[in-house]
Amino acid sequence: MTEVGDSFLRNLLQTLGDGVAVVDPDSLAVVFENGRFFEWFPPDEEIDDSLTVRLPDLDVQRARTRVEQRGKYTFDVTSGDGAREVSLAGVVRECDLAGCRYLVVEVHDVTKQREAEYLLDSYSQMVERHTRELQREKDRGEKLLLNIMPRAVYEEMRDSGFTTPQRFDEATILMLDFVGFTDMAISRDPTALITELNDIFTVFDRIVEHFGCDRMKTIGDAYMAVSGLPEANADHAESMARAAVRMRRYIEKRNASHAEQWYCRIGMHSGPVIGSIVGVQKYVYDVFGPGVNLASRMEELADPMQILVSADTHERIRDQFELSDLGERDVKGFGPQSVYALVGEGIAARR
Repeated sequence: MTEVGDSFLRNLLQTLGDGVAVVDPDSLAVVFENGRFFEWFPPDEEIDDSLTVRLPDLDVQRARTRVEQRGKYTFDVTSGDGAREVSLAGVVRECDLAGCRYLVVEVHDVTKQREAEYLLDSYSQMVERHTRELQREKDRGEKLLLNIMPRAVYEEMRDSGFTTPQRFDEATILMLDFVGFTDMAISRDPTALITELNDIFTVFDRIVEHFGCDRMKTIGDAYMAVSGLPEANADHAESMARAAVRMRRYIEKRNASHAEQWYCRIGMHSGPVIGSIVGVQKYVYDVFGPGVNLASRMEELADPMQILVSADTHERIRDQFELSDLGERDVKGFGPQSVYALVGEGIAARR
């Protein structure tokens, strides 16, 4: 190592924090190293002291190619084991010393940097996991709220923190319940009762959604749906009537294949209603007004598996559906009212 020169040796010795080794490019023998390099990569006395032995994980051929092409080759390596393991970053360069060509290997301790990167990565993963969990909770909460209120109402409450009661001049309300619900044999088996009722209401939900209507709520065996709010629908009465016919048809088909027989009564009315969220701690979106009450009265007057509609609904759907004039009935709270039975979809509707 005498030919390298005393000045070079002094410079190497000053690099106390890093490990430095000078390597013969042909034999890869380590011709000089400082104390730090020796500490991190101690030689094996029984084997030739070459770079391939000192750094067995170093891809020497790749290092040579990169040094020739780019002037240097960088690599990562560890020294020690267990709690004493040190993370090291190294670089291989070609250097001309006293007219001779050598490879200079420099390595420095990046343990703290790697630990910081690991902590940062762990923190980032934790934040991402937290964010995903929060998003899932948000989506779950949104889904639950959308089950009890229309999307437009939910978005207004989300954006402003409150909702404004709205009057809807053109809407159709459907009220449905089942005849003799509490006297049904299945009512003695609560689990079976709820299972069947859930199956029926799930199909009802799909039907009203298919026709652009909204299920407002269920109370026991009662089912309420509306069309025309909160989004305006010029064909609200027709859409609700189509849904009502299919709901009755579904019950008929279900009765044909099930031992337990269900018989529904349906009432419909078209007219103005008020829609608003009710409650502070437990939100419920509901509709109010005489129109809702009249739809309920139509349902109360209906026979099993019959759909009764008010005169206002009749005027809106008479050209698309087959209806039967039942004359005037004395309706509680409304006096004499013309009542019509919705028999089915007419020729125009079936086209």
